[in-house]
Amino acid sequence: MKMHSGQKQRGFTLIELLVALVILALLSVAGYRGLDAVWQARERVAIETRKWQHLSFFFARMNQDIAQAVRRPVRDEGGAIVRAAWVGTAVKLGEDDAELIFTRAGIPDQGGALQAPQRIGYRLEQGEIVLLRWPALDQPPRVRPVRYPVLEGVREFRLRYLDKDGIWQQQWQYPTDLTRLPVATEVTLTLVSGEVIIRQFALQ
Repeated sequence: MKMHSGQKQRGFTLIELLVALVILALLSVAGYRGLDAVWQARERVAIETRKWQHLSFFFARMNQDIAQAVRRPVRDEGGAIVRAAWVGTAVKLGEDDAELIFTRAGIPDQGGALQAPQRIGYRLEQGEIVLLRWPALDQPPRVRPVRYPVLEGVREFRLRYLDKDGIWQQQWQYPTDLTRLPVATEVTLTLVSGEVIIRQFALQ
C-alpha cells in the first residue's frame, strides 16, 4: 500500500530531543532532591529518637538511685564521719567530687541477697554526666571511685533539694545532722542543643 506524501513518517528534531533531555534532567534532579530530603528527615528522626531514649534511660536510673537513698554517712578507717549521707553542692572542688553524692541501699545479687549500701555520685564532666561509684562506704581517703559515662550532650547540670518544710534548697549540707535527706530532688539539664529538661524525683 502506497503512502501519500502527507503521511510520511517524521522523526524528532534536534530541538525536540534537547527539550526532552532537559525535562528528563529536571525530573531526575527533583527526584534526587526529594529522596535526599526523605533520607535526611529519617536521619533526624533517628537521632532524636536515640537522644530521647538515652535521656529516658538516664532519668530512670537516677530516679531509681535517688529513691533508694539511705541515711548512712561515710566514715574513714578510724571510724570518724567524714561525709554526710547526702551532699549536694553547686561547685565541684576536687577531681572526684560531684554535684550530688549520696549513699544508696545495696541492690540484690544474683542469689537474691541484698548487697552492702553503695556510695555513688553524679557529676557533669566535659559535656557528659558521669556516674561515680566508690568500692566501699568506709574507706581511706585516697580510694578513688570508678567512673561510668551515662549521658552525653549536656551543657549544664543543676540540682536543688526540697526540705521537710517545703522549701527548695540550692545545695544540701547540714553539718549538725549528717544523716538528713531531702524530701525530693529536682534535676535540670540543659542540652547542647539548647533544650532544657526538668525532672523531680521523690525519696522513699
